[in-house]
Order: sequence, then C-alpha cells, then structure tokens
Amino acid sequence: MTIDRLQTPALLVEKAALEENLRLMSAALPGARLRPHVKAHKSTALAKLQAAAGHRHFTCATIREVEGMAAAGLGEDLLLANEVLDATRLGLVVTAGARVTVAVDSRATVEAASAGGIHEVIVDVNVGLPRCGCAPEDAGRIADLARASGLAVRGVMGYEGHVVAVPDVDARRTGTEECMARLLAAHELVGGDIVSAGGTGTYAVNTWANEIQAGSYVLMDTAYGALPDLPFAAALSVLGTVISTTAPAGEIPGWAVVDVGLKSLGMDQRQPDDPRRHGVVLLRRAHDVATGRLRLGVGRRQSARAARARRPDGRAARADVRRRRREGRRHAAGRPPRLVGGAARLARHVFVASPSPCPPRAPERRECGEHEGDRQRHKYPKLGRSHVEGGGITASWKRAVVAPRLQHAV
Repeated sequence: MTIDRLQTPALLVEKAALEENLRLMSAALPGARLRPHVKAHKSTALAKLQAAAGHRHFTCATIREVEGMAAAGLGEDLLLANEVLDATRLGLVVTAGARVTVAVDSRATVEAASAGGIHEVIVDVNVGLPRCGCAPEDAGRIADLARASGLAVRGVMGYEGHVVAVPDVDARRTGTEECMARLLAAHELVGGDIVSAGGTGTYAVNTWANEIQAGSYVLMDTAYGALPDLPFAAALSVLGTVISTTAPAGEIPGWAVVDVGLKSLGMDQRQPDDPRRHGVVLLRRAHDVATGRLRLGVGRRQSARAARARRPDGRAARADVRRRRREGRRHAAGRPPRLVGGAARLARHVFVASPSPCPPRAPERRECGEHEGDRQRHKYPKLGRSHVEGGGITASWKRAVVAPRLQHAV
C-alpha cells in the first residue's frame, strides 16, 4: 500500500524512528530503571514494543489505562500515578491477577485504596509542581496511615514537571536536583524500595530516582523536540492533502489549504510543526492553512507534527459522555475497554510504516465539497506515521492493533 492512497488526515508512525527511540532508551535506562508512562501514546501495541525492549513495568494516568493494560496482558506491575477516590475498578483488576499500585497523598485516598481492594500504594509527594502530592514533611504520616489500613507502602513518587522542558541543560539539572532533594527527604520518612520520578526531559539528568516515568520519548513531540540534548527522533506526524491553493498576488504570499485542522490537531501546547518548512501558521476549524513560498499543489501530501493529537471541537464533551456510557456497559458485562482518549480516540487503525521508493502516482484533485463530505464520514485520523510526503513513497504496513477500532488501547 502506498502512502498517497491513505485516507487523510492520517496519524502516522515511522517505524525506523520508533525503533531507534526504543533502542536508545533501553540502552540508557535498562529494565526496571524505566517505568514508561503510557499516557503519552495510549496504545497497548506500542506498550508491547516497550515490554519487548525490556521495560515491563508501566505507569498509567487513569483507571481505564490500567484496565486496558491489564486486559492486554501487560499487568505485571502497573503504577497508577494519580489519586483516586473510588478504587473499586482497580480492585477488580487486582483480583484478575494484575499487580496494581496506586498513588496516595491524603487520608481520603488511603481509605479509598483500602476500600477498593488495592493492596499496595505509593506516597505521592509535591516536589515543586503545584499539582497532586503531599508536603515532603507529611509523607511519613501518610505512609503510617496506609500501613495502619493494611496496605503495603512501596515508596515515594514525585514529578518535576515544571523543569522537564527547561532548555538549558544545567538549569534543568539544578532544578531536578532541588526537586529530588525534597523527594529523598520524604523517602527517608516513608521507606520502601521505590523512588519514582522524572520524564522524557529529565531522564538523563535525574540520577536520584531509581525509576523514571518517561513516556513521550517513544513518539516524541515538538515541545521535547526543541530540547537540544534529547537524542530521540520525531516518530509521529499527521499526513494531510492539499485541497486548495491561492497564488501569490502583490505582497500577499499565497497559501494552501490542507485537510488537517483543529479537528485533527490540538493547539494546547503550540502551533503544529511543518517538517517541510512550508510555513504552517494558522489553524482553522476544519482545515489547516499553510503560507509561505507556494510550492504545494492541489493533491500534494503534507505532514504536520503536533504535541498532541486529539479531538478538541465543541462536541467533544457530549461525545465523551456517550463514550463513557458505552464503556460503562462494557465494564458491567465484564469486557475490556475498547477505546480511550487522546491519540487512541482518533485512531481507527494503527500502522507502522517502512518507507521505500516507488514510482509516483498522479494525485487526484478533489473538490472542497466532496472532501468535506469525506471528513464527515471519516471524522478521525488513523494512527501510524511517515515523515515522507507525496506520492513516490511506498510502505509495508503492519496492522498493530485489531481493526477497525483499538480493542485494548490505553
């Protein structure tokens, strides 16, 4: 199958970059030194590749992610790095044979873990990022409450999220050291074997935690890609098709309209990045408008990279309510979750591309009205990636998750 035959917008993963990212991280943090965070990709197919690279213990952000990972056979050691006030569903996952540890930072979260059937917890400590976590000096009290409730306390966790994207490496290292000093002080009060922290931005400079919760390294994004010291390559992009062009006139540079807009790209981090440097400067609701030297003809393929692929339109909240109801029925019937948020929600298929040269195929011109109808029938992109745009590239595609929807995606 050639890339120019894909329905666009298509979310693509480049196989070579993905495998190199896995290899680099496996060499830097082998085995239990890394506890990959699956919230970055929300795909058990990619999590299985991480497990094959030696990283079999995972971090999750939501209960549904824990359920999906366990249902996919990846429940050897799952850490829910978030507090919950109803751990009943987590208790069912534990009963089914998975090992689940949940974060606690208060009496209420300790009681919820105990009541829900959880056996192991980790004390979440605020190390400087104003989010969840108890004060370092209060960590010992939380651990005592947990042990008094019959829970095993595995250690402490904290996240230096406010320094992971600091451009200067020395400043990032200094900020990380300050945060870890707080976490290690809490660990002295709590005990346990685990000191869990970090992310992709601090995986190399955080030498104090004994496990790092990096996740974005697998696919990368434009925010982490701006850090000069990270060796990981961008493996994710959204492929689109130019559907209309306007020629330059006077001082107006001209522009091209691509079928990748706000319904396919999130802008909560920054503008999307244009790998071919045609100058993507504006996102509108349905289309992406690229300006610059007008070298994009109608029918040409164009890719963009964004920090997050999601569905941010106004109907998202209502759709989420319907999705939660469907998943509630699946849960009541004892079936694993079929689909969760983020990139997985956008995906119908997962593809991994291995580009190789092939003769180009003449692009088909499509009218805007016809294209808009296609977008209504095929709202969400597919998951996969290739950096190379245009006809003339073929790919051997491997379907990584059961079609037509992600069945055990997280």
